[in-house]
Amino acid sequence: MPRILYIDDDEGLRRLTRRALARRGYELTTAGSADEGLALLEKDRFDLVAIDHYMPGKTGLDALPLINALPSPPPVVYVTGSEESSVAVAALKAGARDYVVKTVGEEFFDLLASSFATTLEHQRLVAAQHEAEHALKASNERLSALLREANHRVANSLQIVSSFIQMQANAVEAEEAKIALKDTQQRVYAIGQVHRRLYTSQDINSVDMGDYLSALTAGLEETWSSETAARRVHLTTDGLRLTTDQAVSLGVVVNELVSNACKYAYGEEEDGDIRVDLTTLPGGFRLSVEDDGKGFNGAATPTGTGLGTKLVTAMARSLNAEMSYEGGPPTRILLVKTA
Repeated sequence: MPRILYIDDDEGLRRLTRRALARRGYELTTAGSADEGLALLEKDRFDLVAIDHYMPGKTGLDALPLINALPSPPPVVYVTGSEESSVAVAALKAGARDYVVKTVGEEFFDLLASSFATTLEHQRLVAAQHEAEHALKASNERLSALLREANHRVANSLQIVSSFIQMQANAVEAEEAKIALKDTQQRVYAIGQVHRRLYTSQDINSVDMGDYLSALTAGLEETWSSETAARRVHLTTDGLRLTTDQAVSLGVVVNELVSNACKYAYGEEEDGDIRVDLTTLPGGFRLSVEDDGKGFNGAATPTGTGLGTKLVTAMARSLNAEMSYEGGPPTRILLVKTA
């Protein structure tokens, strides 16, 4: 049975209301003043408070902010003998959930019981909504933690795979096989970097491409530089974020284009610069990979196995992006995705 605190300075009306509302399924505790009611609220729990407007000392409007300031305030139904709408409006603005105008006889008790039922149902729905939101938040936090853990494990597994590939590369003697394994290792690294960023970021749904490509291009620069020929990769980005799938696809494209430029644009004993620029466009992006080397014709027969070209084409298709070539020098390859 809902516990109601009814505050009214009229002792006779308090007794009548307690008996009438008991017949309608409510347990009423009564108080003869705002101060008495506040004292009861501070030491006991009630499902609802009904408070009269006109009372000596503190009026109902005086008491409303004090009730709402309690740690877990119950909803308030405002009771007034005044039919002035301004009183009701002031009470609602002060935090009352509903109001009832006093009338003579059973009609008043019916209105009061109806208001109690409506207010308590609203309170139940609000509590259920808060509980559902809390459960959803907790569920999302658990899922986020699990997803971060999954990305952590994927990144670690890819690191192990990369180490195996390195061991295999060290074991073979054929230079062509070494280069192929080196390419494969770099592709694994490119994908692993996406998962590494996902488990270290607060946002598990997208990847900061500046952060990701910075690590990726630094790795490429180290991989393809030698003691006699430096490969310097210069990156500029503007804060673009992409979904995981898009980030992986674009990372593979950057990995292949930069690797090709490092391998084929410059001579074995020649230093070289590669410039990577990623710019946000409405609904998409523009990627430019540029070098000052020998020049390149996109229609020409690939210098290596051709796998890199196939990968870039496949990734561009998955991104719904258009690719174009400028043979140079400087040689520039553009990948453009628009809405």
